[in-house]
Amino acid sequence: MYIQLNGQIIYYEKSGEGSPVLLVHGNGETHKIFDVLICELSKKHTVYALDSRGHGQSAAASDMHYDDMADDIIAFVQALDLIKPAFYGFSDGGIIGLLAAAKCPSLFCALAISGANLTPRGFKFTVRFPIWLRNLRKKDPLLTMMLKEPHIKKAELGAIHIPTLILAGSKDIIKKRETKRIAAAIPGSILQILPKENHFSYVVHSPKLFPLLDEFFSTL
Repeated sequence: MYIQLNGQIIYYEKSGEGSPVLLVHGNGETHKIFDVLICELSKKHTVYALDSRGHGQSAAASDMHYDDMADDIIAFVQALDLIKPAFYGFSDGGIIGLLAAAKCPSLFCALAISGANLTPRGFKFTVRFPIWLRNLRKKDPLLTMMLKEPHIKKAELGAIHIPTLILAGSKDIIKKRETKRIAAAIPGSILQILPKENHFSYVVHSPKLFPLLDEFFSTL
């Protein structure tokens, strides 16, 4: 399905019945990375899986900013009259969730993120440097966004007062101290560093993520 938000055409898929849950993927991906997760979540929830602006079946965008993508999520919830959905975002989707929850504290009933960062330096250098080289050869709006954004402040995270689950792999491309910094700044948040998992391994086409989210959402 398609919806126009903030001058952008956004594609999303809806499945299941029950309390609403929004899913947002990472940089350069689509909602399809959540195929296994959607299958399980939709047994208990109405799942809305979006392609962010400039991704997948959503309209192309020449200029990409996390703040604009967060505004898209806020507008999506309002346009569909969703009442306090839960949110899960992976990587860039996690950044988007943090920004949306900080901008509009009453938007979600709960927030779950994994592999998110507060600034570009939250990436390990061994990851950030190759991205910089790739973008130097050929400019890509998505890579430029990763290299220049986000810049989320501690005070913004402090405005989030909903149940929050923060996940990362022990072998993540995000620095462990960055993940801990996010958790420390959000009151009452739950932090889980998953042993032997990397940035993608427990999320993309994986059955490992559902039990973690199911346990968290069941406490709401």
